[in-house]
Amino acid sequence: MSDLFEDPRPGNAPEYTVSELSGAVKRVIEGEFGRIRVRGEVGRVSRPASGHLYFDLKDSGAVIAAITWKGQAARLQIRPEEGMEVIATGRMTTFPGQSKYQLIVDDLAPAGLGALMAMLEKRRAALAAEGLFDPARKKPIPFLPQVIGVVTSPSGAVIRDILHRLADRFPRHVLIWPVAVQGEKCAAEVAAAIRGFNAIAPGGPVPRPDVLIVARGGGSIEDLWGFNEEAVVRAAAESRIPLISAVGHETDTTLIDHAADRRAPTPTAAAEMAVPVRMDLLAQADTLGARLLRALVQGLAQRRQRAGDLARALPRAERLTEPARQRLDLWGERLPAALAAPVAKKRARLTELAAAIRPRLLAQTLDQAGRRGLETGARLARAADQRVERQRLALAGLSDRLAATLASHGHRTAQQRGALTGLATRLDAAPPARLAALRERLEARDRLRQTLGYAETLRRGYAVVRGDGAVVTSRAAAEAAGALEIEFHDGRLPLGPPARPAARKPKGGPPPAQGDLF
Repeated sequence: MSDLFEDPRPGNAPEYTVSELSGAVKRVIEGEFGRIRVRGEVGRVSRPASGHLYFDLKDSGAVIAAITWKGQAARLQIRPEEGMEVIATGRMTTFPGQSKYQLIVDDLAPAGLGALMAMLEKRRAALAAEGLFDPARKKPIPFLPQVIGVVTSPSGAVIRDILHRLADRFPRHVLIWPVAVQGEKCAAEVAAAIRGFNAIAPGGPVPRPDVLIVARGGGSIEDLWGFNEEAVVRAAAESRIPLISAVGHETDTTLIDHAADRRAPTPTAAAEMAVPVRMDLLAQADTLGARLLRALVQGLAQRRQRAGDLARALPRAERLTEPARQRLDLWGERLPAALAAPVAKKRARLTELAAAIRPRLLAQTLDQAGRRGLETGARLARAADQRVERQRLALAGLSDRLAATLASHGHRTAQQRGALTGLATRLDAAPPARLAALRERLEARDRLRQTLGYAETLRRGYAVVRGDGAVVTSRAAAEAAGALEIEFHDGRLPLGPPARPAARKPKGGPPPAQGDLF
């Protein structure tokens, strides 16, 4: 039988607890795989509120869990996105709580330029679909800005090139917002700088820029990757201040170049786009002034020539006034004869009228005029007398109406005086009557109070018992009182302390003595 069946006992094999076995596996994995680099495609990505970063690395045959702790996640070169091919650097370990192994990642890099460019193209297509790169959104650059805002590193050669070129072309007031231009802080600081410049209120203590320049020198695509981040692109597209992008060299292209209002091949070219050349403007102003002066001189010369041509076409002034002088001489010769003929005609008419005038005719005319004056005066006197009589009659009528009106008002005044006298009489009689009525109501209330009071109850044979000054309504309260007092209808009777009940004795003993009533 022992040959047919195996012995169920393990023999000399050691026994492990679950924790011991998990610890042994952990030591083997961490000892065998120290710090390693793993290439794979990013699968599921999770960012919980703790700040840690959980994601999967996979290929065609296997999946491995990866974790980046909160402190390391902020320093990663790139953020893992699903479908991205990356190279993760870290250490292998196990998680006993779930019996699995995992990779603790402290560095993450794209797996080759092709993967990074594929991710960049995917992001560019997504942002373009939102309309962030639409040419209709772009704003024109002001011709001569008063204030220029520059977002760049304060210690690099870029800011010196920009300031030098601005000083050469047209010196302007420059505000510099220092930022990191590469690394994990680049995107957040550049986006915050663009939004910070836009948040400056016009007319405040800090001047608001008229144009912004986001600049950085050349570098690899990894160095320029901060300007491809979505936060920077959205901040550039949302900027209300016109923005010039000058990131990298002419061959370098980042996503902020598509969202900016204008792209400059170099930071120096951005400064040239921001302001014109002052000397060119002065030369152009001198040229335009000279052209204007020449135009004025030529215009005056042309008008002078035209006036001379027109003057030659006109006749001489003497020839223009000759007909008028001739007509004046003719009329001057005819004027004396023309004045003498009307005078002679008027004189002959006056002679005819004077021959018809005689003294007798004049006296008759005066007599007729005097009679007409007397008749007119008599008519006026009669008319005046008649008018005066009519006015007198009208005045008499008005006097009669006034007298009647005064008599009517006197009657009404007598009636109102009588009514007033009656009201005064009623007013004099009202206070005593009111006081008598109130006094009667008060006496009735007092009688009711006396009837309902406890004094009337005492007169009917009742009494009030007080203990220690308070009304006693029970035996227990009376026994507890220190002193008793009885109130009758005719006075109060004080009593001593109440008698206490005697203790009970055993059955068969003598009965207790009869106590006092009080």
